[in-house]
Amino acid sequence: MRTLHIRALAFTLMFGAVTVWTGAVAAEQMQPRPIDLDAFDALRKTAALPNGISMAYVELGNPSGPAVVLVHGFTDNARDWVPLAPYLDGSFRLILVDIRGHGQSSKPECCYNRLDFAYDLKLLMDELHIGRADIVGHSLGSIICQTLAEEWPERIGRVVLISSSGGPRPGSVSRKPKFDYVGEIRKLKEPIDPDSPFMIAWWSSPNPVDPDFLSRQRKDAAGIPLRVWLAILDQDVLGADVQRTLPRLKAPTLLIWGAIDPLIDEEHRQTLREALPAAAVKVFPRLGHNPFWEDPDGVASVINRFLRQGS
Repeated sequence: MRTLHIRALAFTLMFGAVTVWTGAVAAEQMQPRPIDLDAFDALRKTAALPNGISMAYVELGNPSGPAVVLVHGFTDNARDWVPLAPYLDGSFRLILVDIRGHGQSSKPECCYNRLDFAYDLKLLMDELHIGRADIVGHSLGSIICQTLAEEWPERIGRVVLISSSGGPRPGSVSRKPKFDYVGEIRKLKEPIDPDSPFMIAWWSSPNPVDPDFLSRQRKDAAGIPLRVWLAILDQDVLGADVQRTLPRLKAPTLLIWGAIDPLIDEEHRQTLREALPAAAVKVFPRLGHNPFWEDPDGVASVINRFLRQGS
């Protein structure tokens, strides 16, 4: 009980209202509330995994509730989920991770393919004695979640993939996205300037997002060694191999996109729909690549309804 009281106090510091976390409050009734980012960052813990990785994570919500693991995207960290977290069902036990190479987790010389990332999550679940969890992933994190559900299906309940992709169609000509982030990243030099035009564009959104939040995200990303940025790019995690393994993803799945996402075009969305024909789909017409930053209330409403179906 003392642990729950401590976490409730942390929620009060971050979000200004414990009532958000005391039960399944309807997301539609919630109003945006200020977020104490310092309080959130102070909650990080680390787990020493058997493969030598030290993995940082933050736990929120009900420690006795159903586990939901949230996996951020490329160059982000566990703080990625702070805009969304106040709106998620308070009965969930939320595990917000820093994937390897990011945040306060280990940044080894290798290895950075999607199976490496997914295996880290499986080991973290072992370490936290989580036998089965729902998973939510964004962008690169969605590919990691796909892989985790494909390789260890007995450990996964329901899957939410945000701004994800089924990869290109076999034989299709590769096209650059509207925002050529690959080309821009390959131009980077260390030390990375968190306030450079590229970094500001990398974290831009078509709708307003808290500037302090974005500034901290850029600063943390600038601290990621450039070799990690490039190692992940070289793995081509959105390549054709994603389509090859997707038929193994049998868990109930929800696909969420922003319609004006400049990174994942309609072709890459459609290949995922076709690979997962039973998946539920929600497209937000006026949102971009980070829809849960731009409309956390609306996105959480969809996620809460989907995850509660598994309760």
